[in-house]
Amino acid sequence: MDINLFNPVFEGLGISLLISYLLGIVHGITPDEHTWPITFSYAIGSYGATKGAERGAIFSLGFTVQRALMSEAIFLLLMFGVPQIKSVFSSPLFFGGVYILVGIVMFIAGNYVMTGNYWPHLEVDRLINRAFVPKKKRHEEIDFYSRDVSSKMAFIHGLIAGFGFGAFALIIYFIFVPAMPNAYVAFLPGLLFGLGTMTMQFIFGAVFGAWITKVKKIGKKGLQFLARYMSSHVLVYGGLTFLVAGVLVLLFPQISSFAIVTPLQVHNLHDLGVGFFIVIFVVVVIGIISYEKGIKMVLKRRELRTT
Repeated sequence: MDINLFNPVFEGLGISLLISYLLGIVHGITPDEHTWPITFSYAIGSYGATKGAERGAIFSLGFTVQRALMSEAIFLLLMFGVPQIKSVFSSPLFFGGVYILVGIVMFIAGNYVMTGNYWPHLEVDRLINRAFVPKKKRHEEIDFYSRDVSSKMAFIHGLIAGFGFGAFALIIYFIFVPAMPNAYVAFLPGLLFGLGTMTMQFIFGAVFGAWITKVKKIGKKGLQFLARYMSSHVLVYGGLTFLVAGVLVLLFPQISSFAIVTPLQVHNLHDLGVGFFIVIFVVVVIGIISYEKGIKMVLKRRELRTT
């Protein structure tokens, strides 16, 4: 049995479902803009391997449900003679629109962790504190980061992120789904792909959640603050990054086809497009900056360093 994950073909129901699951594993491992930044931000905010794994699984559950439902919908659309569905989902308009929706949800979730409100509003006391109080006498902003993102938000985010459309989606939706024997099993390729992604996001969620607890020199309260500080900033500024990227794709559709080709025969690593650079910026750049700023804030407060 020769399984080709880079250029797969339908090889019967059982083998094709296995390939769908393996493609989900690859999707979960490789840097994908619709999974890594979101799992990273939710997992570190959960403060712990168990909760991190839980957040990764809940987010991926939403993603899996969406992929299964979309597989069924595409099968029915193709069966009833709507072949242009492929061009619709591959269009820059759809591509940019999904980025904008993902960005909005990320921003809302981050703002909730940061301020306790789902929608932005002016913190008058905070503005006055920054504008008129000398820096040495200012009240620290520690108290603002006292909440966590709910499981419902992670699930909804997964549902929206599932609309991301790339090489993996093209294979699942337009190679495996049309080859399904009937509508009763048409959802299975999307389901198996989602479960493969969930497997890796569960593991990465645990790793990210455990990592944040290993920071030394600060107490438990300090670690909790740092976790939520990083989570909120990755979500807020990552959300703005997605929002800007989505708007740019709508204004300049050619951006969606930009890619740096590498010799690696692995999806998400062969063509390095907009999504890859979003992952690097959100997870690495914003992650490092928020970590450094969060640590400095914690070290200024004795009770966060020692308890």
